[in-house]
Amino acid sequence: MARKMLIDGELSKPGEEKAHYDFDLFVIGAGSGGVRAGRFSAQYGAKVAICELPFDPVSSEVTGGVGGTCVIRGCVPKKILVYGAAYGPELEDARSYGWEVNDRVNFNWKKLLHKKTEEIVRLSGIYKRLLSNAGVKLFEGEGRVIGPNEVELIQLDGTKISYSAKHILIATGSRAHRPEIPGQELAITSDEALSLEELPKRAVILGGGYIAVEFASIWRGMGAAVDLCFRKELPLRGFDDEMRAVVARNLEGRGITMHPCTTLTKLEKTEGGIEVHTDHGEVILADVVLFATGRLPNTKRLNLDAVGVELDKMKAVKVDEYSRTNVPSIWAIGDVTNRMNLTPVALMEGTCFAKTVFGGKPTKPDYSYIPCATFCIPPLSVVGLSEEQAIEQVNGEVSVYTSTFNPMKNTISGRTEKSVMKLVVDAETDKVLGASMCGPDAPEIMQGIAVALKCGATKEQFDSTVGIHPSAAEEFVTMRSEMRRVSSNKPKTNL
Repeated sequence: MARKMLIDGELSKPGEEKAHYDFDLFVIGAGSGGVRAGRFSAQYGAKVAICELPFDPVSSEVTGGVGGTCVIRGCVPKKILVYGAAYGPELEDARSYGWEVNDRVNFNWKKLLHKKTEEIVRLSGIYKRLLSNAGVKLFEGEGRVIGPNEVELIQLDGTKISYSAKHILIATGSRAHRPEIPGQELAITSDEALSLEELPKRAVILGGGYIAVEFASIWRGMGAAVDLCFRKELPLRGFDDEMRAVVARNLEGRGITMHPCTTLTKLEKTEGGIEVHTDHGEVILADVVLFATGRLPNTKRLNLDAVGVELDKMKAVKVDEYSRTNVPSIWAIGDVTNRMNLTPVALMEGTCFAKTVFGGKPTKPDYSYIPCATFCIPPLSVVGLSEEQAIEQVNGEVSVYTSTFNPMKNTISGRTEKSVMKLVVDAETDKVLGASMCGPDAPEIMQGIAVALKCGATKEQFDSTVGIHPSAAEEFVTMRSEMRRVSSNKPKTNL
């Protein structure tokens, strides 16, 4: 009986000589996506190897760690610091709930940093055990592609060894981008920000994305003076404009100084700190300057050009709908492909890869209705289309429902921060196209809303759902009144 080959081949012919490889799959990069793809491929019976750079909380071209950006210097340590920062305002609010909190409450940054490091080391160890339990061979060192079916491993002592593999998977993630301005060496990226020896008293942040608003919230919550500079009128470009404005108000309300339509022109070291010069002629004095200006795919040292793998203008690996490159034996998933750069998306892509290549079930990643969250304080979470995207994509009219309210907890504490919820609906079909929330517990609520949208829920079905009382989440099923109806930019057609 002919042995069924992997997806890139057809059934082998009787008597046909088969190529021998050291591994069925060699994964370069043991972050979330790479580990998922390696484990699941092994569960389908593949012989799998994976390589990763040695562990370090701050990444470089020669350091990394099993678990990747999310576990070591991204989502997980960031969320730990967000939790830590939230206690400051919570302690202030506690007084209104009868807690006699002393006027002077000390915060020990080094203690939190130590706990954070302990946790990421623990999680990295768990990832290693997951690989081991799945039968995946883990190599520590730098991997590079030297042929369509060959990976060169540069070991820690500098020696090189090559391995052949039927399939090679690139899962090397991304790295922080540094804008080229005079004095840029004085600034740090999110890598260093998560491991600072001393908590800054004055911080300037350049950027308006996830990382920028999250670190603004973290440092402000811990008592630092924070200036946030960003190029657009509002932070979080790409999100719903109404929700972006809510986030901006909340950041400002918590004491962060906002500098919209602003960029930095140079940094200078002085006795008093770092002088930060803006394009409006302002000079801000800071202890720390954080560049949160995006991330770039980690392809520089992979030798992909030499083997003919196509990259785009951002140096991301170009792939098809199944995550396959133009070289049939080489695949890529996660941030290195610059599709949708979220950890759960990399996990999905890794799962689909394993099903496609080793599970006998070709599976395309599905990028519809993927929820996400920005962990500023309070957080913003969304799923589906923004109002602007819906207007652009829908044939016909878009109904918008919103609810703005003072969270119950704030009625006692006296905090004036509002929660805002929003539903975007196709007026003709009644299908809910998008949901947004800015307020406490938004990500926890939005995960459940995402299931409903993925299932094609209508506004009528939202309205017929009984809410949990008293809760913020019940607002999503009690927004009965249409706030506005907006006509689509596209002419209605029956074609």
